[in-house]
Amino acid sequence: MHDVWNTPYERPIRSRYLDPLDVVWLATARRLGLRVRRNPAIFSATNGEGLLELGPRDTLDPDDTTAQMIFHEICHWIVNGADAIHHRDWGFALQADLDWREHACLRLQAALGDRHGLRLILAPTSQFRAYFDAIRADPFVPLPDAELAAHGSDAEREARVCERARTALVDADGEPWGGAVSAALTATAQFSSMLQPFLAAYASDVDDDPLASLWSG
Repeated sequence: MHDVWNTPYERPIRSRYLDPLDVVWLATARRLGLRVRRNPAIFSATNGEGLLELGPRDTLDPDDTTAQMIFHEICHWIVNGADAIHHRDWGFALQADLDWREHACLRLQAALGDRHGLRLILAPTSQFRAYFDAIRADPFVPLPDAELAAHGSDAEREARVCERARTALVDADGEPWGGAVSAALTATAQFSSMLQPFLAAYASDVDDDPLASLWSG
């Protein structure tokens, strides 16, 4: 009998496995004119010429996802205006104090996520998560004055944040974002729905893994 195990053979590799949500959100970025590449030197950055760089997967936190990161960057773009794609890092001065538009982005992110039950699944994972988690069920309700200092804000800035977030939600339904972002959020929600029946039996392949599935959110 021919011993196939000892026969030299180099299997051809003709495809690459991708997380389904990576496909959805990388395609969405491309539809919107963004090229996504990995860069070990940064967490996320844009160059003003359509390049969106994200940190490599092995440098990110366990709950960082390509979907969440691209969604967050698109929300920055919407809040900062259509022309922001032509400015490095959406026009933010990265070494400056907190830009109020960061909080408006988070509120837009919550509002768009809420349309599909995805607020937690697509929640940001940066240092601004504390502000995001403080956003009320109505994403346009200002935080109480007593909470704002902890987030580097005040009542005047918070009012401006909420006003811009409301306007940005309307902008999000228009060009160039509306169709592409809505389709991506719908697909993400469909994946979430399909996975729910499996979560009760899910067990991590990592021993003593303390983390729940992101889809449980």
